[in-house]
Amino acid sequence: MPFCHVTLRGQKPLPKAYPRALCTIGDHLRKRRLDLGLLQREVAERLGVNEATVTNWELNRTSPALWFLPAIVRCLGYVPWSADGSIGQRLLSYRRERGLSQSALARLLGIDPGTLGRWERGLRVPTGQYARRAAALLERFASGP
Repeated sequence: MPFCHVTLRGQKPLPKAYPRALCTIGDHLRKRRLDLGLLQREVAERLGVNEATVTNWELNRTSPALWFLPAIVRCLGYVPWSADGSIGQRLLSYRRERGLSQSALARLLGIDPGTLGRWERGLRVPTGQYARRAAALLERFASGP
């Protein structure tokens, strides 16, 4: 109104597409894309995938394949899963961040892939020389590439 010199200030409401809870990698990807004002096409170009692939990830129709995770982490600028906790959870985080299969990481550690799977699920914990190998690998990981 012309006689009222009041300016209303408030936060602009978030778009409907903005994820309210970050439960999946697709949710993290959509949030980051909207925060940066990017189109799905632009994110797809950065990740080297098709635009429809990004759409499917964001709508949680599909999950990214393991080999896309390192590029997604770089695009996000952070790791969307927790690396805290048990040695198994930290090994899983290490493996995902580098896009390694269980078989590949198991070879690095000199163990069977099934054993690594049980460690990651928390069904078993490494002991003896295997605990030392895993700890050394994670120590190098924590100190940087």
